[in-house]
Amino acid sequence: MRAVLTNVFSKTLRDQRRTLVGWSIGLVVLVLLESALWPTVRDMGNLAEFVAGYPEPMKEMFKLDEFGTGTGFLNGELYSLMLPILFLVYGIGRGARSVAGEEEAGTLEVLLMTRVSPASLVLHRAAALATAMIALGAVLFLAVAVCSPLFDLDVPLGQAAAGSVAMVLLGVEFGWLALAAGAVTGRHVTATAVASAVAIAAYVLYAAGGLVTELEAWQGVSPFDQALAAGPLGGGLTWAFLWMPAAAVVFVAAAVPVFDRRDIAVH
Repeated sequence: MRAVLTNVFSKTLRDQRRTLVGWSIGLVVLVLLESALWPTVRDMGNLAEFVAGYPEPMKEMFKLDEFGTGTGFLNGELYSLMLPILFLVYGIGRGARSVAGEEEAGTLEVLLMTRVSPASLVLHRAAALATAMIALGAVLFLAVAVCSPLFDLDVPLGQAAAGSVAMVLLGVEFGWLALAAGAVTGRHVTATAVASAVAIAAYVLYAAGGLVTELEAWQGVSPFDQALAAGPLGGGLTWAFLWMPAAAVVFVAAAVPVFDRRDIAVH
């Protein structure tokens, strides 16, 4: 029993396997349905006029000028909003429950009575969350790689990989923020609220940066700008991607000493 509990990383992944399978199926179905729409959209006679009617900032944000290509279509339909939301929902939800959820359920104290240290617990849970996000990113990559030739999207494998990396890093950053907030507060609702509020503020900054001149200089601070500004599908791997894991590491590193000293609530 103690050996099982000590390996928190593998136990966490085992506990999440059904959830991961369900989310993976959902991602595949979403990519399949959107990809199946591409031939109809591509053959629209008034596609150029349709795109021209949008304001310039919106065209820039959603890469609508490239909407007539398979890559641009998936960027506009999936990678600019829908997929980021899905990866954030998974990351924040799992992160908030990784530590705070067990504390509220009364099982965290039992876990810490084994050879698992508080710092090790947080790090193992963070690693498990990142691994789960990588698994979802791999599923997304494979779905796009398979659907691209099926529906003539012509998305290069390198671009599909870059798009998946952007989604994974975005999910990990906010997932680790939620995990850190839960470790500090012991409340998964508070952790969810903190990470969600920061995510909303970051997206508003990203969107407003293209509309308000005074905010343009701050737009690059937003993780959404770091992940989405280059496409992300079609933009390739950029140096801006490095800010997301760097911030995620800071969140967890700041939470570990606080959690290590905090009295664990007994429910």
